Amino acid sequence: MAHEWTAPIPTKVFFTKGVGRHKYLPQSQELAFRHAGVEKFNLVQVSGILPSKCKIVTLSDGLKHLIPGQIAFSVVSESSSDEPNRLLCAGIGVAMPIRDQYGYISRHQGYGMTEEKIGDFVEDMAATMLATTLGIEFDPARNYDERKEIYRMSGNIVRTRNIVQTAEGDKHGLWTTVVAAAVFLL
Repeated sequence: MAHEWTAPIPTKVFFTKGVGRHKYLPQSQELAFRHAGVEKFNLVQVSGILPSKCKIVTLSDGLKHLIPGQIAFSVVSESSSDEPNRLLCAGIGVAMPIRDQYGYISRHQGYGMTEEKIGDFVEDMAATMLATTLGIEFDPARNYDERKEIYRMSGNIVRTRNIVQTAEGDKHGLWTTVVAAAVFLL
């Protein structure tokens, strides 16, 4: 009798962020992941579906379930530059439905966005993806605050949230890296 293999479904997720600066790009990236507390794990990028019943836990609770070297599926946003004073940003947005249905995790990285701007942007992306999946009617030309009210009034989107990291490029030209991540636990 053949056995069917089923891919694991994450039961928990935690969010983290960090900044690193170093003379060399790989070390600035390592330091950003270290600052975020996840440098010891093999993070495998996934697309960003939040499984139904996936519980959000704190960073400290999440880290208790991982051992160094372990493969952890994650949604990672990362931006790096060695340009002095350049504003870097990395963000993760989450939209969770009210029903027993999957949600969305979005990511964006780039330059020139403040924490508030990238936070709203990634939250908007996640909420919009979820809203279109749920069939919520809205005008995409309206600003996010207006659409957020429509999403909430629909009774289908419970909440949204974001975690973002911004930093100014090192004034002496060291590599600066910012990361934000959602790390899944099985």
